[in-house]
Amino acid sequence: MNLAEFVRRFRVADPQHFRLADRDPGDTSGLDINKKEGKDLLEEGIKRLADLQERLYAQQRHAVLAIFQAMDAAGKDSAIKHVMSGVNPQGCDVHSFKAPTEEELRHDFLWRTTLRLPDRGRIGIFNRSYYEEVLVVRVHPEMLARQRLPGNPAGEEALWQERFEDIRAFERHLARSGTIILKFHLQLSRKEQKKRFLERIDTPSKNWKFSMGDIAERKLWDAYMAAYEDMIRNTSTPEAPWYVVPADAKWFTRLIVAGALVEALERLGPAYPTLDDAARGQLAKAREELLKEDEA
Repeated sequence: MNLAEFVRRFRVADPQHFRLADRDPGDTSGLDINKKEGKDLLEEGIKRLADLQERLYAQQRHAVLAIFQAMDAAGKDSAIKHVMSGVNPQGCDVHSFKAPTEEELRHDFLWRTTLRLPDRGRIGIFNRSYYEEVLVVRVHPEMLARQRLPGNPAGEEALWQERFEDIRAFERHLARSGTIILKFHLQLSRKEQKKRFLERIDTPSKNWKFSMGDIAERKLWDAYMAAYEDMIRNTSTPEAPWYVVPADAKWFTRLIVAGALVEALERLGPAYPTLDDAARGQLAKAREELLKEDEA
């Protein structure tokens, strides 16, 4: 089985008719991590990603931006950690976006993430992103008051449609400028989230991961699911597709994320730079001088 081809089924190809309820958070496509096929696919993905990232870094022509959005405990951190385990740290940046600061609130909603976009040749990872502005802010419209927007937009449906429009235009601009964009919604079931929250409470070494705010947000599950579905419908585009990744089995989440990155980079086809005759002549001269050192 080709990993890159396998993951395409998780890409949202028809956003207009997308329904979150049609996707199964527990889906593993019949694979088993304890069997050879599942292990081999994951190892293949990580190894291939490392090779492609090295070529991307050497070529310095394109950047990759991977965006992760999910409910609490969906496994964003662990997916990033495992998938990028073989990648050269010099060519990768990870940024997590928490509640905006006062300085960030004095700018437009895309400002703080724009400052963290990856350079050409690098893979940038956003653990949460500007999409929080159509997710958590939509579920908690009272947050808009802190943004000092013109007028009083709280509760106005037009605001969210305008933000979707701005995001599509922003991502189209990035794509035209050489940034490959992949967006991952890790789809966790409510049952699995409960299990992981209890594990965080019952395991002392994981207590730090839990806060009472997690319980408060869990009570708004249906509102978040509606916001995610509308977000995906309005912002999954050919140049910046959403992947809805089953997240109940962490190993399968990692497999799909790795495969999507590999598939995108293989389509891009990064290559090591080739030298012209003058540059090759300089290399030959340098080689000759180094060999002369041994003779002295």
